[in-house]
Amino acid sequence: MADPGTLLEPLIPALRRYAYALVRNRDLADDLVQDTLERALSRWYLRRRDGELRAWLFTILRNLYINGYRRSRRRGTQTAIDDHAESVATAATQDSTLEVRDVLVALDELPEEQKSLLLLVGIEDLSYDEAARVMDVPIGTVMSRLSRARQRLRSILEPGAEVGRVVLRRVK
Repeated sequence: MADPGTLLEPLIPALRRYAYALVRNRDLADDLVQDTLERALSRWYLRRRDGELRAWLFTILRNLYINGYRRSRRRGTQTAIDDHAESVATAATQDSTLEVRDVLVALDELPEEQKSLLLLVGIEDLSYDEAARVMDVPIGTVMSRLSRARQRLRSILEPGAEVGRVVLRRVK
């Protein structure tokens, strides 16, 4: 049987990307990945031998994120002054920086399950089937949530554009 460390190590960069996309803070993302790895190692005996390790780790990470998110919502918003000093002191001067910021803000406006799915499929390149296993929902739910998430993201980023208008053709 392979050492858990050798199996987990190649997956750490993907976990870090996903965690950073969720929390948008490198320190918090690293903490989330560390908690994920700690949880995975402490419950290694619960892992299915025939199951996919990557999907299992993403599920643990997502569940830890949701637990932390719910905990922070109960406690209220807390931010350090230092976190705002940089954003106030430096203004974006390039269009691409503004576009990225707009996309990140729009992502934050999406419901958590839509945001998670967009990140898993769009950033981490998980298949719909893998994303369904991570989210513990049927694949049809993944497809409908992704569709709604993409439409909502477009409507936020392009106000006034007709989003959601689907023209159906009658086929006999």
